[in-house]
Amino acid sequence: MSLPILYSLRRCPYAMRARIAILLAKQPVLLRDVVMKNIPEELLAVSPKRTVPILLIEDSHVIDESVDIMIWALNQSDPNNLLIKNHPDAFPTMQTLINRNDNEFVESLEKYKTAARYHAPEETSHRQQCERFLSPLEQCLAKQEYLMGASPSLADYALLPFIRQFSRVDRKWFVKTPYSNLNRWLNTHYQNPIYSKAMTQYPQWADTHQEFLFGDE
Repeated sequence: MSLPILYSLRRCPYAMRARIAILLAKQPVLLRDVVMKNIPEELLAVSPKRTVPILLIEDSHVIDESVDIMIWALNQSDPNNLLIKNHPDAFPTMQTLINRNDNEFVESLEKYKTAARYHAPEETSHRQQCERFLSPLEQCLAKQEYLMGASPSLADYALLPFIRQFSRVDRKWFVKTPYSNLNRWLNTHYQNPIYSKAMTQYPQWADTHQEFLFGDE
């Protein structure tokens, strides 16, 4: 039985969340690191979306949504109970939060990043739009260590790459804000060895056609 193939891009937040889940599930895959300016024909042959991450299982089953890849990996193995299966209401709650992140926060975040890049006057208003999503998370983290309680969950790792991006748009501003709990939450994740493993840089598949065993540690 051949290992699944994961097409990924190191700095893509969607690919980052998929890699983190695969590492936490200790689910081995063959990693092919790509760049969007030079999308390999092998990726286009299995998915016309032209985006990452893409997970190819047994040359036939393709998963091309990052959260679905996370759930697939954790359904194989979930040693840290990130799916919180002992609480039936937890998964729908996490899904709702992740959907809000992906469908509301990400749109505002992209506008904020663009405005900041070009020093546009709309920068502050777009940042405030982002804060409408972040403020309740800050309040939640004032009461508990992670978004769903005392331990990390699917929701924490699904949101992490995007909140990380927000914090880096204007680092000086973010550090000075009242978001001390979000800042603590981010730093806790950064100190986890899983984070550095997920952010390891690999040679580009387009250059070497070399696959790397990933997620088996």
